Amino acid sequence: MDDVYELNQFTTNDYSIICGDCIQVMKELPAGSVDFIIYSPPFDDLYTYSSSIHDLGNNVDYETFLEHYTFVVPETGKLLKPGRLVAVHCMDIPRPTGLIDFPGDIIRLHQANGFVYWDRKNIWKEPLRVAIRSRDRKLMHQQIARDSTKTRGALADYVLFFKKKGENVIPVSHEYGLTEYIGDFDLFSEKDKEEYEFLLKKYENHGTDDQTNKLSQWIWRRYASSDWRDINAKRMLEYKEAKEEDDERHVCPLHLDIIERSIILYSNPGEIVFTPFMGIGSEVAGALNLDRKGIGVELKRSYFLQAKKNIDRMLAQKISKKGQRTLFQ
Repeated sequence: MDDVYELNQFTTNDYSIICGDCIQVMKELPAGSVDFIIYSPPFDDLYTYSSSIHDLGNNVDYETFLEHYTFVVPETGKLLKPGRLVAVHCMDIPRPTGLIDFPGDIIRLHQANGFVYWDRKNIWKEPLRVAIRSRDRKLMHQQIARDSTKTRGALADYVLFFKKKGENVIPVSHEYGLTEYIGDFDLFSEKDKEEYEFLLKKYENHGTDDQTNKLSQWIWRRYASSDWRDINAKRMLEYKEAKEEDDERHVCPLHLDIIERSIILYSNPGEIVFTPFMGIGSEVAGALNLDRKGIGVELKRSYFLQAKKNIDRMLAQKISKKGQRTLFQ
Protein backbone atom coordinates (compact mmCIF):
# COMPACT_ATOMS: atom_id res chain seq x y z
CA MET A 1 0.00 0.00 0.00
CA ASP A 2 1.34 3.42 -0.96
CA ASP A 3 1.67 6.15 1.65
CA VAL A 4 -1.59 8.08 1.96
CA TYR A 5 -1.73 11.64 3.23
CA GLU A 6 -4.91 13.56 3.92
CA LEU A 7 -5.56 16.75 5.84
CA ASN A 8 -6.24 14.87 9.07
CA GLN A 9 -4.56 11.50 8.52
CA PHE A 10 -1.29 9.95 7.48
CA THR A 11 -1.05 6.23 6.78
CA THR A 12 1.76 3.90 5.71
CA ASN A 13 2.25 0.14 5.88
CA ASP A 14 3.70 0.52 9.39
CA TYR A 15 1.62 3.19 11.06
CA SER A 16 -1.44 5.39 10.87
CA ILE A 17 -1.93 8.67 12.72
CA ILE A 18 -5.27 10.45 12.75
CA CYS A 19 -6.23 13.96 13.83
CA GLY A 20 -9.67 13.75 15.37
CA ASP A 21 -11.85 12.68 18.28
CA CYS A 22 -10.61 9.33 19.59
CA ILE A 23 -14.13 8.16 20.48
CA GLN A 24 -15.34 8.61 16.91
CA VAL A 25 -12.20 7.04 15.46
CA MET A 26 -12.32 4.01 17.75
CA LYS A 27 -15.93 3.34 16.79
CA GLU A 28 -14.81 3.06 13.16
CA LEU A 29 -11.89 0.68 13.78
CA PRO A 30 -12.47 -3.10 13.61
CA ALA A 31 -13.28 -4.81 16.90
CA GLY A 32 -10.54 -7.06 18.25
CA SER A 33 -7.92 -5.66 15.88
CA VAL A 34 -5.40 -4.26 18.39
CA ASP A 35 -2.75 -6.22 20.32
CA PHE A 36 -1.73 -3.66 22.95
CA ILE A 37 -3.00 -0.24 24.05
CA ILE A 38 -0.99 2.36 25.93
CA TYR A 39 -1.84 5.98 26.69
CA SER A 40 -1.82 8.81 29.17
CA PRO A 41 -5.28 10.38 29.50
CA PRO A 42 -5.76 14.14 29.92
CA PHE A 43 -5.60 14.77 33.67
CA ASP A 44 -8.76 16.83 34.15
CA ASP A 45 -7.86 20.54 34.41
CA LEU A 46 -4.29 19.74 35.50
CA TYR A 47 -3.42 19.96 31.79
CA THR A 48 -5.81 21.83 29.50
CA TYR A 49 -4.66 21.13 25.96
CA SER A 50 -7.30 22.86 23.84
CA SER A 51 -10.64 24.67 23.88
CA SER A 52 -12.38 21.91 21.92
CA ILE A 53 -15.55 20.48 23.44
CA HIS A 54 -14.15 17.04 22.52
CA ASP A 55 -11.07 17.57 24.70
CA LEU A 56 -11.32 15.47 27.88
CA GLY A 57 -9.05 17.93 29.66
CA ASN A 58 -11.42 20.81 28.90
CA ASN A 59 -14.06 20.39 31.61
CA VAL A 60 -15.61 22.49 34.34
CA ASP A 61 -14.81 19.98 37.09
CA TYR A 62 -13.38 16.53 37.80
CA GLU A 63 -16.76 14.84 37.91
CA THR A 64 -17.60 16.04 34.38
CA PHE A 65 -14.18 14.94 33.16
CA LEU A 66 -14.67 11.48 34.66
CA GLU A 67 -18.10 11.23 33.03
CA HIS A 68 -16.54 11.94 29.63
CA TYR A 69 -13.72 9.48 30.29
CA THR A 70 -16.26 6.70 30.79
CA PHE A 71 -16.84 6.75 27.02
CA VAL A 72 -13.19 5.93 26.32
CA VAL A 73 -12.74 2.68 28.26
CA PRO A 74 -15.52 0.62 26.60
CA GLU A 75 -14.16 1.53 23.17
CA THR A 76 -10.63 0.41 24.07
CA GLY A 77 -12.15 -2.83 25.31
CA LYS A 78 -13.82 -3.41 21.94
CA LEU A 79 -10.60 -2.78 20.03
CA LEU A 80 -8.36 -4.98 22.17
CA LYS A 81 -7.98 -8.69 21.50
CA PRO A 82 -9.04 -11.09 24.28
CA GLY A 83 -6.37 -11.80 26.87
CA ARG A 84 -4.32 -8.74 25.88
CA LEU A 85 -3.49 -5.66 27.94
CA VAL A 86 -3.97 -1.92 28.11
CA ALA A 87 -1.54 0.33 29.99
CA VAL A 88 -2.73 3.65 31.45
CA HIS A 89 -0.26 6.25 32.70
CA CYS A 90 -1.67 8.46 35.46
CA MET A 91 -1.09 10.17 38.80
CA ASP A 92 -3.00 11.50 41.80
CA ILE A 93 -4.47 14.91 40.96
CA PRO A 94 -3.47 17.66 43.42
CA ARG A 95 -6.02 20.15 44.68
CA PRO A 96 -5.68 22.88 47.33
CA THR A 97 -7.82 20.76 49.65
CA GLY A 98 -5.94 17.49 49.02
CA LEU A 99 -5.44 14.78 46.42
CA ILE A 100 -7.95 13.18 44.05
CA ASP A 101 -7.47 9.44 43.67
CA PHE A 102 -7.45 9.40 39.87
CA PRO A 103 -5.66 6.02 39.68
CA GLY A 104 -8.39 4.49 41.86
CA ASP A 105 -11.13 5.87 39.62
CA ILE A 106 -9.33 4.48 36.55
CA ILE A 107 -9.12 1.06 38.19
CA ARG A 108 -12.79 1.01 39.12
CA LEU A 109 -13.83 2.22 35.68
CA HIS A 110 -11.91 -0.56 33.92
CA GLN A 111 -13.26 -3.19 36.30
CA ALA A 112 -16.78 -1.96 35.63
CA ASN A 113 -16.13 -2.52 31.92
CA GLY A 114 -14.96 -6.11 32.30
CA PHE A 115 -11.20 -5.61 32.54
CA VAL A 116 -9.03 -7.44 35.05
CA TYR A 117 -6.79 -5.17 37.13
CA TRP A 118 -3.46 -6.83 36.35
CA ASP A 119 -0.43 -4.83 37.50
CA ARG A 120 0.77 -1.46 38.77
CA LYS A 121 4.12 0.29 38.42
CA ASN A 122 5.30 3.22 40.49
CA ILE A 123 7.37 5.78 38.57
CA TRP A 124 9.75 7.51 40.97
CA LYS A 125 10.33 11.27 40.75
CA GLU A 126 13.26 13.24 42.13
CA PRO A 127 11.77 15.75 44.64
CA LEU A 128 14.12 18.67 43.93
CA ARG A 129 13.59 18.43 40.17
CA VAL A 130 9.81 18.41 40.66
CA ALA A 131 10.01 21.35 43.09
CA ILE A 132 12.01 23.44 40.63
CA ARG A 133 9.70 22.63 37.74
CA SER A 134 6.40 23.03 39.57
CA ARG A 135 7.42 25.73 42.10
CA ASP A 136 5.10 23.99 44.53
CA ARG A 137 5.69 25.35 48.03
CA LYS A 138 4.64 22.02 49.51
CA LEU A 139 7.85 20.55 48.13
CA MET A 140 10.16 23.38 49.20
CA HIS A 141 12.67 22.62 51.94
CA GLN A 142 12.04 26.00 53.52
CA GLN A 143 8.48 24.92 54.26
CA ILE A 144 9.84 22.31 56.69
CA ALA A 145 11.11 25.08 58.96
CA ARG A 146 7.85 27.02 58.77
CA ASP A 147 5.23 24.27 59.08
CA SER A 148 5.84 20.73 57.90
CA THR A 149 2.11 19.93 58.03
CA LYS A 150 1.88 21.97 54.82
CA THR A 151 4.53 19.89 53.03
CA ARG A 152 3.96 17.00 50.64
CA GLY A 153 6.29 14.64 48.78
CA ALA A 154 6.88 14.50 45.05
CA LEU A 155 3.84 12.70 43.65
CA ALA A 156 4.69 9.53 41.78
CA ASP A 157 3.37 8.63 38.37
CA TYR A 158 1.76 5.23 37.91
CA VAL A 159 1.31 2.83 35.04
CA LEU A 160 -1.78 0.69 35.54
CA PHE A 161 -2.15 -2.50 33.50
CA PHE A 162 -5.52 -4.06 32.73
CA LYS A 163 -6.18 -7.34 30.96
CA LYS A 164 -9.19 -7.97 28.75
CA LYS A 165 -10.98 -11.14 29.77
CA GLY A 166 -10.68 -14.13 27.47
CA GLU A 167 -7.95 -16.41 26.19
CA ASN A 168 -4.90 -14.91 24.50
CA VAL A 169 -4.59 -16.89 21.25
CA ILE A 170 -1.04 -15.78 20.31
CA PRO A 171 1.44 -15.83 23.23
CA VAL A 172 3.74 -12.86 23.68
CA SER A 173 6.97 -14.83 23.68
CA HIS A 174 10.62 -13.89 24.14
CA GLU A 175 12.52 -16.77 22.61
CA TYR A 176 15.91 -15.49 23.73
CA GLY A 177 14.65 -13.77 26.85
CA LEU A 178 15.04 -10.02 27.36
CA THR A 179 18.11 -9.08 25.34
CA GLU A 180 18.44 -5.35 26.06
CA TYR A 181 17.83 -3.19 29.10
CA ILE A 182 15.88 0.05 28.66
CA GLY A 183 16.45 2.50 31.49
CA ASP A 184 18.71 5.14 33.00
CA PHE A 185 22.19 3.76 33.71
CA ASP A 186 23.12 6.92 35.61
CA LEU A 187 20.88 5.74 38.44
CA PHE A 188 22.84 2.50 38.86
CA SER A 189 26.03 1.85 40.77
CA GLU A 190 29.26 1.13 38.94
CA LYS A 191 28.99 -2.49 40.08
CA ASP A 192 25.54 -2.85 38.47
CA LYS A 193 26.79 -1.27 35.25
CA GLU A 194 29.78 -3.58 35.08
CA GLU A 195 27.58 -6.61 35.71
CA TYR A 196 25.22 -5.63 32.88
CA GLU A 197 28.05 -5.01 30.40
CA PHE A 198 29.59 -8.35 31.31
CA LEU A 199 26.30 -10.22 30.89
CA LEU A 200 25.49 -8.39 27.65
CA LYS A 201 28.73 -9.59 26.11
CA LYS A 202 28.53 -13.10 27.55
CA TYR A 203 24.96 -13.78 26.41
CA GLU A 204 25.06 -11.98 23.06
CA ASN A 205 24.38 -15.23 21.19
CA HIS A 206 22.63 -17.07 23.98
CA GLY A 207 20.16 -19.84 23.23
CA THR A 208 16.73 -20.51 24.67
CA ASP A 209 17.61 -21.99 28.08
CA ASP A 210 15.78 -19.74 30.52
CA GLN A 211 17.51 -21.23 33.55
CA THR A 212 20.98 -20.10 32.49
CA ASN A 213 20.25 -16.79 30.74
CA LYS A 214 21.53 -14.46 33.45
CA LEU A 215 21.28 -11.39 31.20
CA SER A 216 17.52 -11.81 30.74
CA GLN A 217 17.11 -12.48 34.44
CA TRP A 218 19.06 -9.28 35.28
CA ILE A 219 16.75 -7.22 33.04
CA TRP A 220 13.59 -8.99 34.18
CA ARG A 221 14.27 -8.26 37.85
CA ARG A 222 14.20 -4.55 37.06
CA TYR A 223 11.13 -4.72 34.83
CA ALA A 224 9.28 -6.93 37.32
CA SER A 225 9.91 -4.50 40.16
CA SER A 226 6.86 -2.59 41.38
CA ASP A 227 9.03 0.53 41.64
CA TRP A 228 10.45 1.73 38.31
CA ARG A 229 13.12 3.99 39.78
CA ASP A 230 15.34 3.77 36.71
CA ILE A 231 13.24 5.59 34.10
CA ASN A 232 15.25 8.12 32.08
CA ALA A 233 13.30 11.35 32.63
CA LYS A 234 15.17 13.07 29.77
CA ARG A 235 14.42 10.48 27.10
CA MET A 236 11.36 11.83 25.33
CA LEU A 237 10.33 13.16 21.93
CA GLU A 238 10.64 16.79 20.84
CA TYR A 239 7.64 18.71 22.19
CA LYS A 240 8.50 22.42 22.38
CA GLU A 241 7.60 23.03 18.73
CA ALA A 242 4.08 21.71 19.36
CA LYS A 243 3.23 24.31 22.02
CA GLU A 244 1.03 27.11 20.74
CA GLU A 245 1.03 30.68 22.06
CA ASP A 246 -2.39 30.35 23.67
CA ASP A 247 -1.74 26.99 25.32
CA GLU A 248 -2.83 27.12 28.94
CA ARG A 249 -0.51 24.40 30.20
CA HIS A 250 2.73 22.73 29.17
CA VAL A 251 3.03 19.75 26.88
CA CYS A 252 3.70 16.61 28.91
CA PRO A 253 4.94 13.72 26.73
CA LEU A 254 5.14 10.21 28.15
CA HIS A 255 8.69 8.95 28.66
CA LEU A 256 9.92 6.56 26.01
CA ASP A 257 11.41 4.20 28.61
CA ILE A 258 7.93 3.59 30.06
CA ILE A 259 6.41 3.10 26.62
CA GLU A 260 9.07 0.74 25.30
CA ARG A 261 9.27 -1.41 28.42
CA SER A 262 5.50 -1.88 28.31
CA ILE A 263 5.48 -2.66 24.60
CA ILE A 264 8.26 -5.23 24.94
CA LEU A 265 6.52 -6.98 27.82
CA TYR A 266 3.05 -7.16 26.29
CA SER A 267 3.32 -7.34 22.50
CA ASN A 268 5.18 -9.23 19.77
CA PRO A 269 7.15 -7.67 16.91
CA GLY A 270 4.83 -6.92 14.00
CA GLU A 271 1.76 -6.51 16.21
CA ILE A 272 -0.41 -3.39 16.49
CA VAL A 273 0.01 -0.88 19.31
CA PHE A 274 -2.78 1.68 19.67
CA THR A 275 -3.01 4.97 21.58
CA PRO A 276 -6.19 7.10 21.73
CA PHE A 277 -4.34 10.16 23.12
CA MET A 278 -1.28 10.31 20.87
CA GLY A 279 -0.05 13.80 21.74
CA ILE A 280 3.29 14.35 19.97
CA GLY A 281 3.58 10.72 18.86
CA SER A 282 5.53 9.04 21.66
CA GLU A 283 3.61 5.75 21.75
CA VAL A 284 3.58 5.35 17.97
CA ALA A 285 7.29 6.19 17.75
CA GLY A 286 8.06 3.71 20.51
CA ALA A 287 6.12 1.00 18.71
CA LEU A 288 7.94 1.62 15.44
CA ASN A 289 11.29 1.73 17.20
CA LEU A 290 10.60 -1.81 18.44
CA ASP A 291 9.40 -3.15 15.08
CA ARG A 292 5.70 -3.01 15.91
CA LYS A 293 2.97 -1.20 14.01
CA GLY A 294 1.40 1.91 15.50
CA ILE A 295 -1.98 3.63 15.36
CA GLY A 296 -2.48 6.95 17.10
CA VAL A 297 -5.31 9.46 17.42
CA GLU A 298 -4.79 13.07 18.48
CA LEU A 299 -7.40 15.82 18.73
CA LYS A 300 -5.10 18.84 18.72
CA ARG A 301 -3.73 19.63 15.30
CA SER A 302 -0.41 21.18 16.41
CA TYR A 303 0.37 17.99 18.36
CA PHE A 304 -0.69 15.85 15.40
CA LEU A 305 1.68 17.71 13.08
CA GLN A 306 4.51 17.47 15.61
CA ALA A 307 3.83 13.74 15.95
CA LYS A 308 4.33 13.36 12.19
CA LYS A 309 7.68 15.18 12.44
CA ASN A 310 8.79 13.08 15.40
CA ILE A 311 7.85 9.81 13.73
CA ASP A 312 9.66 10.81 10.52
CA ARG A 313 12.73 11.72 12.57
CA MET A 314 12.64 8.41 14.40
CA LEU A 315 12.35 6.41 11.19
CA ALA A 316 15.22 8.36 9.63
CA GLN A 317 17.48 7.75 12.63
CA LYS A 318 16.46 4.22 13.46
CA ILE A 319 19.34 1.79 13.57
CA SER A 320 18.35 -1.55 12.13
CA LYS A 321 21.26 -3.48 13.59
CA LYS A 322 20.04 -6.00 16.13
CA GLY A 323 20.65 -5.02 19.75
CA GLN A 324 20.70 -1.28 19.08
CA ARG A 325 17.99 1.34 19.02
CA THR A 326 17.48 5.04 18.45
CA LEU A 327 17.81 7.32 21.49
CA PHE A 328 15.84 10.55 21.83
CA GLN A 329 17.46 13.06 24.11
